Parts: sequence; C-alpha cells; structure tokens
Amino acid sequence: MLIKNGLVFCEDFALREGDVYTQLDQISEPHADAEVLDASGCIVAPGFIDIHIHGAYGTDFCDSTREAHENIARYLASVGVTSYLGTTMAMKKPVLLKMVGVASEFMDHPVSDGAVMRGINLEGVFASLEKKGAMDPNNLMDPDYAFFVELNDASGGRIRLNDVAPEKPGALDFIERTSELCVVSLHHTSADYDLAKEAFMRGASHVTHLFNAMNGFSHRAPGLIGAAADYASSVELISDGHHVHPAAVRVAFSIFGEDRICLISDAMMACGMPNGDYELGGQAVTVKDGLATLASGTIAGSATPLSESFRRSVVEFGIPVESALRAATANPARVLGMEDQIGSIGVGKRADLTLLDAETLEVRHCVLGGKLLF
Repeated sequence: MLIKNGLVFCEDFALREGDVYTQLDQISEPHADAEVLDASGCIVAPGFIDIHIHGAYGTDFCDSTREAHENIARYLASVGVTSYLGTTMAMKKPVLLKMVGVASEFMDHPVSDGAVMRGINLEGVFASLEKKGAMDPNNLMDPDYAFFVELNDASGGRIRLNDVAPEKPGALDFIERTSELCVVSLHHTSADYDLAKEAFMRGASHVTHLFNAMNGFSHRAPGLIGAAADYASSVELISDGHHVHPAAVRVAFSIFGEDRICLISDAMMACGMPNGDYELGGQAVTVKDGLATLASGTIAGSATPLSESFRRSVVEFGIPVESALRAATANPARVLGMEDQIGSIGVGKRADLTLLDAETLEVRHCVLGGKLLF
C-alpha cells in the first residue's frame, strides 16, 4: 500500500509531508504496484496504543469471554487504537486466574480486524484501601509474590504492568522482585514523597493515572507526584476532561515533558455507548454525559476512547499536537518494551497506522498490520 500526500508523524517526532509504503504487515521501502490511499488533509500517525483500558462497547475485560475480547478489540480499531493492554480490577483470586487465562488464549488467537492485545495491566489487586477509588474493597489483597507468579504463568508470561501501592505490607520487596518480570507501576496509594522515592529505587518506574487515586502535590508534601517528577520513567494521564483539569494536563506535560507521559483512556464498558447503567469490577456504574461514577459519586473509569482524549488534549487543552501524538504512540510503546515494533513509523516496523483529519484530529482511517480497515 502507498499512503500518499499525508502529513507524516516521523520517527524524530516531527510532522512532515510525505508518503508511507507498506508491504504485508510492515512499513516498507517504496515499491511498485502498491494500492494507493490518498491521505490528503490527514495526519498519518502510528496506531494509537492504550496501555490502560478495562473495556468498551458494552463489554469488559473482566467478563473473561472470547466474545468480550473480540468486541473490545474491534471497537478499539474503529477509533484508531491498534494496540492495548487489557486491564484488570480488584477481583477474587479464582476470577483473576480465569481472566488472565482467557486473555492469554485470545492473544494466542486474535481477530484479524481488531486491535492487538499486547499483554495485561494488573491494576487494582494491590491497591490501598484509603485510595481504592472504584475498586471493590472486599477484593483488595496484600502483595503476594507467589500469587503474582501464578497469575503471570496463567497468562503465558504476559503481565506487562504490575500496579502496586507501596505502603502495603511487604510491597517494597514485592516491587523489587516483580520488577524483574515486568514494569512496576505505583497506583491507588497514599504514599508520601519518601516512600514513593524508595519504591522507585526498588524497581518501580511507572505511575498509574497521574493525579487520580493519590494525594495531591503541595510545596511541603509533594507526595507521589513529586517523587514521580524526580524518578519515574513514565506516567499515565487521563485527558478526558473529567479526571484531570485542563490546567493540570498542561502542568503535567510541562513538568514531565513530552517523552514521559502516556495518554490512556482508563475506559470501561460504557465507552462507545449511550448514557445509562453499567458495571465495573462488579460494582454498579452510572454514565451521564461521558462521566462514569459509582453511587457514591466516585469516578469509575472513563467513557472516552484514547483517540478522543488525544483530540481534546490538543484542541481543547492546548497541548502541541506532536507532544500529544508522542504520548499516544511512542511513549506507551517504550513502556511495553516494543518500540522496535510499534509506536513510530519506520521501515521494518509493524504497519499499524491511524490517519487523522489534520484540522479536527478526528480519526479518518485505520490501517492494522498493513490492512486498511476503514
């Protein structure tokens, strides 16, 4: 395929007019007899990568069925997301084991017309009670290395992110040990600066949904946010207009820089669906005008896809388009350790591409593994 006349988001993170060739499932050198896709008026970007998503289009990762995974994967591709991490909630051990097992089977036998699940984000299981957010408090557990290994084995070694509250009993040793198997993220925590710093020194490198489910930053108590600014390799940011104030989005990009922020959706099953009643992690959720909440008023995930959060970051919140593109593509690819395969447009990399209207930044086309889906 030849994608011509577009504004290409290049490997050096600049936008330039140019053409992109694909052959089979890879970005290729120019070649003859290529099918042509006219990208006039479009930005040609790498496929978006959502490393934190619970569900979409009426189904949930916790449903633990192939049908749910197929539905989520196809919906994500329809909104320009080509890779993702299926993300857990705090659930009982047998439920979690089934969940990761079914996900592993789906990753072994994916659909050809849906986003690729690149692994599992183990969120909520080791959250703190004080900062539980939308997690069911009855399902929280202390860090347990043996159980983590059991889960990881059941997933086929596909846990990519392990989210931990460092104040939990045994958490620091747990962080150190599990950081040898996957990326460890700090989340749902009341940790102060010193404890968070120690957790980073012991092997944590990532922060789950910055600002949410953690203490705020202040000049005398900078907390996890301050420690992350000093020591984290990457942080997640939900830029849906509900979780984080636009000014805080701009502050985050200013403090952490465009190379450390990963835009995420944190989407749940109401994403792509109308207002109504849904479920997240076994708890009832009401969605109204894009805001998902528990009966208590606690925000419970998002109803906004990553591509829309990207668009709002630029159009409504004032983030430079190149910075937001990097946060939705190259940065999450690096967190996954897959920057040599996805997250940028270069010869030999997988031909996952999202074409955006250059003016509105809405998704116009999606190319998945060299195949034009729409």
